[in-house]
Amino acid sequence: MLRESLTGIKVVDFSQIGAGPTCSMYLGDLGADVIKVEPPSGDVGRKLGPPWYFERESAVYVAFNRNKRGVCLDLKMEGGLKVAQQLVDEADVLVESFRPGVLGRFGLGYDAVSVRNPQIVYCSVSAYGSTGESAKLAGVDGIVQAASGLMNLLGEDGQPPSKVQTPIVDISTGYIASIAVLAQLFQRTRTGKGGYLDVSMFATAVTLQQASMTGFLGDGALPERTGSAAPYSAPNEAFEAADGWVMVAAYLGDRWEKFCAILSLPEVVNDPRFATSSQRVLNRPAMRAAIAPAFKCFDCAQWLERLAASDILCSKVADYHDLMVNPALEHLQLIADMQGRNGKTYRTPGFPANCRESQSISHRAPPGLGEHTKTVLKELGYSDYDIHKLIASGAVSAQCTRGDTT
Repeated sequence: MLRESLTGIKVVDFSQIGAGPTCSMYLGDLGADVIKVEPPSGDVGRKLGPPWYFERESAVYVAFNRNKRGVCLDLKMEGGLKVAQQLVDEADVLVESFRPGVLGRFGLGYDAVSVRNPQIVYCSVSAYGSTGESAKLAGVDGIVQAASGLMNLLGEDGQPPSKVQTPIVDISTGYIASIAVLAQLFQRTRTGKGGYLDVSMFATAVTLQQASMTGFLGDGALPERTGSAAPYSAPNEAFEAADGWVMVAAYLGDRWEKFCAILSLPEVVNDPRFATSSQRVLNRPAMRAAIAPAFKCFDCAQWLERLAASDILCSKVADYHDLMVNPALEHLQLIADMQGRNGKTYRTPGFPANCRESQSISHRAPPGLGEHTKTVLKELGYSDYDIHKLIASGAVSAQCTRGDTT
């Protein structure tokens, strides 16, 4: 099973908020034993809200930390740092998202760790990479959306720039990082050695713009903001119906003619300005002006039925209430259910590949702060007495706090 493919792989996760935790979460989804290391103040993501889960836990933290065990260590104290070094020395993978050089000051940078553990796959996730003039700069999802040009693509022409409201750069960077880790683990089977991976949010955000940036590199023209419309084909955009919006893709082959027939607009299909998709892109405002009034004559359900009957690609622009009753969501079992130690059920979107198989197995809920500290210390060979001393000194914590740590 896909969920067992990384069984036996140990991951130590020093990352926080979104990008790094997404990477380690997917490794955990694939069966790796992920140990999330948090400072006494907890992952910053625990404090980001609203929205809150069960009125006290950050949805950001819940979203990116399933299938992990949690330990709480103070790296500034000798006892906590020693535990961290032991974990790393036994690990197959380390994921971190500190500013470049921070872990190195604790003897946990790649140069030091790889001497003690040559097989480790060390993945650094940062805003702008670990080297170069921008490496010292911090960044979060929205800042990188802005710096990469992505934000300037979003929204309507003539309106202020917008952003993708879900942290798309964080999530996509986590995807890229997990792919890189898997590739390096495969390479390790050939060479016996690990390696260093430098994954930046900025690089990910640039590659998210593959098509639009390729166009700019080809002709030097800045792309316009087109709202819901694809800049390279038309009609490929949303139209307002009587009770909502319908997204339509009717730009190829005879779909354009069928689309106009459904709308009862023969004068539009015969207009030379709209003869090809490329011409419709160039004349999009006129095309929309001719089409939009007809769409308001029927509601979304009626349009979907009429369009689908002629093989016109379409969808209602769904909100989350609509999404929850979409039969594909249930059939693919895209929502992962997790039982927390407090008896409550946590639900998030699950692993997207082989999702029916993946979600059929129970998931570990995101760990409370220090929830598994004692268990992990025992696995490292610590006695109950030694664990008690470490807790008493403040070097480690086992307080099992699930909610906001402020």
